[in-house]
Amino acid sequence: MTEPAFLTDPPRFLLFTGKGGVGKTSVACATAVALARRGRRVLLVSTDPASNLGHVFGLAVGATVTAVSRVPGLSLLEIDPEQTAHAYRERIIGPVRDLLPAKEIDAITEQLSGSCTTEIAAFNEFTGLLTADGPGTEFDHVIFDTAPTGHTIRLLQLPGAWTEFLDTGKGDPSCLGPLSGLDRQRATYAEAVAALRDPSRSRLVLVARAQSSTLAELARTHTELADIGITSQQLVLNALLPAPGDNDPLARAIHHREQTAIADMPAALAELPCDRIELAATNVVGIEALDRLFTPCSPDDEAANSAEVPFDLDAPLSALVDEIEKDDHGLILCMGKGGVGKTTVAAAIAVALAARGHDVHLTTTDPAAHLAATLDGTLANLEVSRIDPDEATDQYRERVLATKGAALDTQGRAALEEDLRSPCITEVAVFQAFSRIVHQSRRRFVVVDTAPTGHTLLLLDATGSYHREIARQMGDSRGYTTPLMRLQNPDETKVVLVTLAETTPVQEAAELQADLRRAGIDPWAWVINNGLAAARPTEPLLRRRAVAELPEINRVATEYAPRLAVIAAQADDPVGIDALSALANSAPLADALGG
Repeated sequence: MTEPAFLTDPPRFLLFTGKGGVGKTSVACATAVALARRGRRVLLVSTDPASNLGHVFGLAVGATVTAVSRVPGLSLLEIDPEQTAHAYRERIIGPVRDLLPAKEIDAITEQLSGSCTTEIAAFNEFTGLLTADGPGTEFDHVIFDTAPTGHTIRLLQLPGAWTEFLDTGKGDPSCLGPLSGLDRQRATYAEAVAALRDPSRSRLVLVARAQSSTLAELARTHTELADIGITSQQLVLNALLPAPGDNDPLARAIHHREQTAIADMPAALAELPCDRIELAATNVVGIEALDRLFTPCSPDDEAANSAEVPFDLDAPLSALVDEIEKDDHGLILCMGKGGVGKTTVAAAIAVALAARGHDVHLTTTDPAAHLAATLDGTLANLEVSRIDPDEATDQYRERVLATKGAALDTQGRAALEEDLRSPCITEVAVFQAFSRIVHQSRRRFVVVDTAPTGHTLLLLDATGSYHREIARQMGDSRGYTTPLMRLQNPDETKVVLVTLAETTPVQEAAELQADLRRAGIDPWAWVINNGLAAARPTEPLLRRRAVAELPEINRVATEYAPRLAVIAAQADDPVGIDALSALANSAPLADALGG
């Protein structure tokens, strides 16, 4: 293909978004390299709490601008949530540290430890880059590699949400994250809104794989962001399999599935300017791979066909289900990078447990997940729900007004209503909904399909903040159990890390495992999903990718996973009760490999 159309006359700001796992980071990085090759000064920024820019470029990247020496003109920046939150807290606490008693400083610090603080701090960094006098002024282009869809919609809606709240707010809001100093940001937020809505300054690039569910979700993203005035949008269909020969049923099925999804894509997306990028033969890591991404590269057929896939591992998902059901109840959390198949794996585990006669509640904390579409049916013993942020927030506001608000006079109730309009309230509401779900696992199986990594870590941060506050209030008492304590108890909670047999998802899952262990939560098992090596393809391009999976599978098996299951790539989407049941009751991988 020629250079993508979205790079024609590019504006100063380019924002890449889409569902997790579709290749946003690869496309954003390749775009940054391409613009730098033109002699432009380019700043590539990641707003994803689980950023992997450093891994792609082979550099240590953080909250300070880092130049890429091998690509003159290109610099990288990660909006690190923890660093920005620390700096934000210090700006508030620093001036009063020597003026207040230590107990009050500790209380303020605890209040500032919630994920709402993290969100505000990262959000301020983001909006600052969109302003005329912000830190990005020395660059011709600022490219944003955003977090998965739900997180990004929240990020792009926040400038308007906070502006509206500041314009109407009269109370003294309080939540797990502070609002101190927000009023000073009013002009910055307004300028950020103006930049995002101006087609001459900003372009939103919607990245997708050719999958029906992914395109349906992206159509909703397109509409939601257009409704807040971000109308300059273009579509990228990434990692498309070229038309294969007739010898590989899996390759034919994948190609047919992709072409059908493209033909049937929602009208809102079909009307957008569209670029198509072919599937890369190897992982898109390193500058050479980024230079090649926009140019199709035919695989070496002879090398691919002669390559052996000598992998033999008895690791069916059914073995994990066998072990899970021994306890007759408990919490199973499926976690990982966006796009690795957490929803599918969570649904398969829940269906298998329900089919064996257990009482099961399957839910999701992912704003973009669609459990009903994955299940495509009902099953006895299986309850399905979704922790919807908007619905949880509305219910929380109603409960607070009905309880705390009932005892207030008119003025006090008006102040409380103002407080409850803070965007921070969503954090509290989602945490409480999650806590209620966790509580159910004492008497039944609760399987949770979590949001992509960064979003989940923010939820766990709120869980930790709540635990620390309860522990502070209760002192030496042992008469309490917080949600975090349940998550830390291996007899009550099993964390299943889901990944693909690719460098970046495995690395991110390993980093998530380290983060969880620092919080006292030890992952119970890993699942490698959609494995081409397990499917033994014969099509040259797929075979090269299958061979590239083997070192990653071996790394997971030998370095990270206390227990491991591998699910082979499927000719058809694993949608519906029967297909999900087959995943969790599959033959050993050795059989699938012909071993």
